[in-house]
Amino acid sequence: MVTAVPSQSQTQSQTRPEAVRAWLPGFLALALIWGASFLFIKVGVSELHPLYVTLGRVLIGAVTLGVVLAVTRDRLPRDLRLWAHIALVGVFGTALPFTLFAYGEQRVSSSLAGIWNATTPLVVLPLAVWLFRTERMTWQRATGLGMGFVGVLVILGVWQGVGGSALTGQLMCLGAAACYGVAIPYFKRYVAGRAQSGVAISTMQLLTASAALLVVTPFVAGLPPAPAALSADVIWSVVALGALGTGIAFVINTRNIRMAGASTASMVTYLVPVVATVVGIVVLNESLSWYQPSGALVVLAGVAVAQSGRRFSGRSREITAEPAHDDAPPVPAGGPGQRG
Repeated sequence: MVTAVPSQSQTQSQTRPEAVRAWLPGFLALALIWGASFLFIKVGVSELHPLYVTLGRVLIGAVTLGVVLAVTRDRLPRDLRLWAHIALVGVFGTALPFTLFAYGEQRVSSSLAGIWNATTPLVVLPLAVWLFRTERMTWQRATGLGMGFVGVLVILGVWQGVGGSALTGQLMCLGAAACYGVAIPYFKRYVAGRAQSGVAISTMQLLTASAALLVVTPFVAGLPPAPAALSADVIWSVVALGALGTGIAFVINTRNIRMAGASTASMVTYLVPVVATVVGIVVLNESLSWYQPSGALVVLAGVAVAQSGRRFSGRSREITAEPAHDDAPPVPAGGPGQRG
């Protein structure tokens, strides 16, 4: 989501007790929704092909935001060039990362997938600097990237040797973060600043992602299973992924940005992997090796260093790197996600 940098007076007003009480519930709700999304993915892929989990969530998310558009009497734009840009964001910012997280969670725990989602800002930054040229590199950012790379090696536990399906699953989750690394700066350069509302843009993104998935999924995954053959847990998990994690979460995140400012709202990035880990352990009885959450702390520290004191050149402004996902704008999070 591209926003103007909050002024000092705005920042001070946002930290007053009464202001914090106003936006904090939505902030915590968003962390819970995006963090729990990895649990819903894990349940979904237990009976569904990963592509059908993704297709279900984006279709339901599109319908949810369509209802919001109807209630607010907003409209989708007719600009074909804008639709073309959004189609690319829909593929790289929604369809691909959501699918990769779903494939990854066939091989790794939901907790570990949530941890990998936290690497998204570290993947976004170098591509934004060197490929899209919407940001510039500084020593502070380079230091943060270096810390993040060390954290990734710790999460992988490279000193033990890596291989097998667990490594494949982790690389798929990292690949999902890399997709966001393409989509977010592309969105920043070619879509941000348009007159259309965020809800309209995100609805377009989900519609184009749905169209791509409707073409690809039957060829890769075959015909979908009959709903009667699925358990209630799987059905409601996909519904929750779409309606909450890919639909309602956008509305909450937009409200958080409006009330607390983009910088404060983006701090939800630090809570999502914590929620994903706790929910995975408590609900699914998952376990983590000591080095995985330790590496996540190093990654998040690197993100904090890289994002603090942000300066941009030219026409660029502040960009809050979502995980995500998922949208939250500009990219639905998957927390996807996603920022899952």
